Amino acid sequence: MSLTTFDTATSAVEKMRAIIARCDELEPRIGAFIHRNAEDALAQAAASDERRAAGKSLGPLDGVIVGVKDLISVKGHPLSCASRILENYVSPYDAHVAEKLKAAGAILWGRLNMDEFAMGSSCETSYFQKTHNPWDLERTPGGSSGGSAAAVAAGMCEIALGSDTGGSIRQPAAYCGIVGLKPTYGLVSRYGLAAFASSLDQIGPMGRTVADCAALLQAMAGHDERDSTSLKLTVPDYMSALAEPEKPVRIGLPKEYYTDGVDPEIRAAVDAAVEFYKSRGCEIKEVSLPHTDYAIPVYYIIAPAEASSNLSRYDGVRYTRRSPDAKTTYEVYCKSRGEGFGSEVKRRILLGSYALSSGYYDAYYLRAQKVRTLIRNDFLKAFEDVDVLLTPTTPHHPFRIGEKVDDPLSMYLEDIFTISVNLAGLPGLSMPCGFSSGGLPIGMQLIGKPLDETTLLKTAKTFEQAHNFKDAHPSL
Repeated sequence: MSLTTFDTATSAVEKMRAIIARCDELEPRIGAFIHRNAEDALAQAAASDERRAAGKSLGPLDGVIVGVKDLISVKGHPLSCASRILENYVSPYDAHVAEKLKAAGAILWGRLNMDEFAMGSSCETSYFQKTHNPWDLERTPGGSSGGSAAAVAAGMCEIALGSDTGGSIRQPAAYCGIVGLKPTYGLVSRYGLAAFASSLDQIGPMGRTVADCAALLQAMAGHDERDSTSLKLTVPDYMSALAEPEKPVRIGLPKEYYTDGVDPEIRAAVDAAVEFYKSRGCEIKEVSLPHTDYAIPVYYIIAPAEASSNLSRYDGVRYTRRSPDAKTTYEVYCKSRGEGFGSEVKRRILLGSYALSSGYYDAYYLRAQKVRTLIRNDFLKAFEDVDVLLTPTTPHHPFRIGEKVDDPLSMYLEDIFTISVNLAGLPGLSMPCGFSSGGLPIGMQLIGKPLDETTLLKTAKTFEQAHNFKDAHPSL
């Protein structure tokens, strides 16, 4: 019996047609996709059916419908990063993860909406549209992978690819009541991922269940020589590990994450999860991550600094949109970038350029990197005594669309429990652990040791099997 929820019994073409019809019905209300090509998806599905009918299945993902966040390259598909400056760009090559998923027979379906260049926590900074949370259409699905989370939650794909620079997989997963995994930095190649902050970005799976995410991670993890940060290692068999009998683990509760700033309903749901693990024989221990308060300021020096460098390539000269009003070379640069980038992207480019400027590099960027090391060391010290850490994923429930868009600092603080994991390069997983009195999903976060996704997934599976949160669906 398969551990995943993927429908492999139905014809892939039949399944794809049902998904297309569902998207046609729901997309006007949700806005999860920037682009959909039904003809291409049906052709992929037909090829899968033909292979499987001939007894030549490419594996457990053959015929599975995978939505793709619109900053991951798929040859011949649009790649806009939800930005006007890449409005008409078509990718000429496949990302490493796209290559691996195609080789596994997956159907790569559509381009999912996101915050522009992954800069945001609400899916509101997209040039094209705002995405709505399927559980409450007046609320945000989170960001930046909001389109991916909303599409999975609404049943508009079976699983999706997201990317996580400071919580962009885990926060929307929590808001939309699904599972989202940010892998260890270097486990999944970044080749073909449009760069935001190169030392923080990671591609990861977003699905209905832990096993769904494990299956997708299994297919796309592994070394890629085209990414200098890609780790040379043997990818563990995550699916086989999930089938093994559960064993109690040592769980750490970082005291800095259990504060008065957490919504009482979220705190109660996470506390109930802690009690569940206690009942299963797990050892629960309070730990300390003393440099947690520095995570937000450190992140908002390092990430914008790297973004200002990475986004310098979008200049209106090569493959990006060029302003029709530009008459001189200077105007091509200034007007193309001024018209092509949204306000949040401009804000972060300016912050990053300042942090890297002459006379300020040592005071800001270099100092932030030193504190980043302290943050990582906090985690490594905590992991001497525990196997995983358990925290809330977010301090608050999904907020209303427009509620925080004019208050950048308030928006940034929504990622306060996820950012440290990226700074430390660790794996982190968000999964449903309850619902608010108003019916909104609540997510808890499990954080693992470097490259110990196996323990992380198994610990999450233990909780998931004993609860029915994975079976809840929004009323659409």
